[in-house]
Amino acid sequence: MSKALIIAEKPSVAADLARALARAPGMTAFKKEKDWYENDTHVISSAIGHLLELGMPEVDGKKIGWGFNHLPIVPPDFILKPIEKTEERFKLLKRLMKRKDVTALINACDAGREGELIFRYIVEAAGIDKPIQRLWMQSMTQGSILDAYQRLRSDRDMQPLAAAAKCRSESDWLVGINATRAFTALNSRHGGFRLTPVGRVQTPTLAILAERELQIQSFESRTYFEVIGLFEVEAGRYEGRWINESFKKDETDEHRKAERLWTQAEAQAIADRCKGKPGKIEQTTKPAKQAPPLLYDLTSLQREASNRFGFSARRTLQIAQALYEKFKVLTYPRTDSRYLPDDYLDTVKDTLKAFASKGGKSDAVAGEISNHAATALDSGWVRLNKRVFDNTKVSDHFAIIPTGVIPPKELPEAEQKLFDMVLRRFVAVFFPSAEFEVTARITRVGQDAFKSDGKVLRIPGWLAVYGKAAAEEAAAADGKDAGSGGKLLTAARDGDTADTLGLDVNELQTKPPARFTEATLLGTMEKAGKLVEDEELAEAMSERGLGTPATRAAIIEGLIMDKYIERDGRDFHVSAKGLTLIDQISTIGIDTLSSPELTGQWEYKLRQMEQNELDRTTFMRDIRSLTTQIVERTKAYSKAAKDKVFPEFLAKMPPHGEVAFKQTEEFYECKIPGVKLRVYKTVAGRTLSEDEIRTLIEKRVVGPLEGFRSKKGKDFNAALQIGEDHKVTFLFPDGNDPEAIDWDNAVAIAPCPVCEKAGRKGQMIYDTTDSYLCKLAASPKGDCNARLPKELCKKAISQENARLFFTDGKTALIEGMISKKGRPFKSFLVCTPGEKRLLSWEFPPREPKAATKKAKT
Repeated sequence: MSKALIIAEKPSVAADLARALARAPGMTAFKKEKDWYENDTHVISSAIGHLLELGMPEVDGKKIGWGFNHLPIVPPDFILKPIEKTEERFKLLKRLMKRKDVTALINACDAGREGELIFRYIVEAAGIDKPIQRLWMQSMTQGSILDAYQRLRSDRDMQPLAAAAKCRSESDWLVGINATRAFTALNSRHGGFRLTPVGRVQTPTLAILAERELQIQSFESRTYFEVIGLFEVEAGRYEGRWINESFKKDETDEHRKAERLWTQAEAQAIADRCKGKPGKIEQTTKPAKQAPPLLYDLTSLQREASNRFGFSARRTLQIAQALYEKFKVLTYPRTDSRYLPDDYLDTVKDTLKAFASKGGKSDAVAGEISNHAATALDSGWVRLNKRVFDNTKVSDHFAIIPTGVIPPKELPEAEQKLFDMVLRRFVAVFFPSAEFEVTARITRVGQDAFKSDGKVLRIPGWLAVYGKAAAEEAAAADGKDAGSGGKLLTAARDGDTADTLGLDVNELQTKPPARFTEATLLGTMEKAGKLVEDEELAEAMSERGLGTPATRAAIIEGLIMDKYIERDGRDFHVSAKGLTLIDQISTIGIDTLSSPELTGQWEYKLRQMEQNELDRTTFMRDIRSLTTQIVERTKAYSKAAKDKVFPEFLAKMPPHGEVAFKQTEEFYECKIPGVKLRVYKTVAGRTLSEDEIRTLIEKRVVGPLEGFRSKKGKDFNAALQIGEDHKVTFLFPDGNDPEAIDWDNAVAIAPCPVCEKAGRKGQMIYDTTDSYLCKLAASPKGDCNARLPKELCKKAISQENARLFFTDGKTALIEGMISKKGRPFKSFLVCTPGEKRLLSWEFPPREPKAATKKAKT
């Protein structure tokens, strides 16, 4: 009997399909095999996300080099290569597809562009040509699955989406590979290999951060003054801030505000003329409502977890994934929707009933949550409404909600915190709006006005689910004026007289724009369409932004790994490397690489393709043209830079008098024979001005200067000095070198094999903050290269393995290392004293593959 093979995107979905489809008319129960389910008419299996990736073409069986001569790389046909860690799953699906009794395929991967791509690549790489249908599911309820099965879509209907999916994948590859290699060739032209990754999403994200970094660097603080009055009425005291009622917003100066005064004399004059005079109260009070927040998608979950707990976006995704896969208590987390399907009402009620009946008996479910869940059900608040249920706003996946499975008592702390966030939001979304009373008060003292605002909670509504602290926070949300802060204002009536008890003149400083944090950067990436001027392109980006919820965390971590940005607590700093890349892109004239507009253009055209209004050939022709343009402009810039003649730099250098220095893009070099003085334009992430460099050369010292950044990511101040050997070094007046090693407390773990081989006796290897190293390896002369990092490939190197490395020449087998492509591996670390590179790798023999059973036919 012929059978149809159903391929889902994940094993959990395959299991759900087997349970649901067993109840379809004419369908029999499925039997579980090793990695698939089977009955008389169907086989169900799954991928594990992406199983294939686009591979790099070769020339005569050899890898393509990194130089300009090999660019652009524009293969006529793309090569699909199995991803190593999931290759066995691809082979399984290939065997199932090739079975003689399998005569048709059904794509049950996630409903959307990525799900289509996963399935199409599997079929293409396996070389299968069998009839295809599409099982398009927007939710995983049994009813939804059965309904989708009765309405299978034809392969012809899915061709536009498949074309858009392939175009997005191939265009990302073409632009990313070629731009990265072009900029790497550009920045390696002076020697060495300076990898410079560039990507459609990563680089515009870096540009957003770089623009903020430059604003902060160029910001000059200004002093301003505020006058705060303390007033008293019969019911008590309150504060108010002086405001200029005739103030009009200055579009050229964002720091000018109604409450700010720019001279102390003006502020003091206000305080003097109001002192001791009574005030007349003018106030309005009006009711206001605050609706409950929407359910979480991944980005909003990551932002709130960052603000509340300091979790990185990557960490939040890991926790949510564990709650979904391991504990089965949350729905699929990699979603960009904050809504549920219209047919999910009964499921929602069942889920709330599960928590309402728990009654606080689980350590993972607080008792009050159970009570609130019961209240929502008993009050009839759980019903269809567009703030929760909306099919038009559900695509691949719906919002993150609890599954109804009660978490175990041993749920780890981080998982418990995140689960509680999702559960409370899920319950709160069905509660009524919170109700406030908002008071706007002006206390008029003669000609001067003092403003006080208050927001008082009257009916908690959904805030009851979050408790008193959250209610106070919500009440304070709009209260930014002195003396209000959302607090309950002292009661007073319009027309009352207030005594003026005191007036303070506060001296303050304007502040530069705030640095991006994980939460604010995620929000900016999500709403990047607002940065695009073209309305059509902005609309095309409205549903996606920069990246997807599932990829944004990886994009941020990629920027950190590539040394473009650094994380300092919760703040992001852009490195000199990051600023240089964005500046180079602008100078070369290929700003499209650093603008969200590129994503907007692609999304607009891909949407046209999905609607059969644009063909795949035209789109890819434009992408190939863009790729060639990027490469050719970068080549031209590199040639021009190579041929550019910089003017000589003149400075008085004792004892030689005025000396000419050769200038290049990177440094100034003394032209006096035998004087090897080279001063770099950028030192420790800080670009020196010509005046600073001239002072350094003429006085042999400059500073202390601000804005340096250590290798460990710490900001520091230091002077620069030129020593007797003509080397430029840091000078720390307070002795606090941020890179200094505390040798007094460092533990010696082994003799230094490099020094021993060189005849230097008595040198030891020490356990320091970041590495195991010899003292001579840390000295400026660098006579020794005995250094082993304490972390390699995201794996901590133990002191015992470090001792084995330096004494026996080889560590024990270290497992759990992660490659640049995110793949786990294991290796020995081998020490080779006397060689240019001390560390080498030794990989264990590959384990023989276990024999696999032949697929039943």
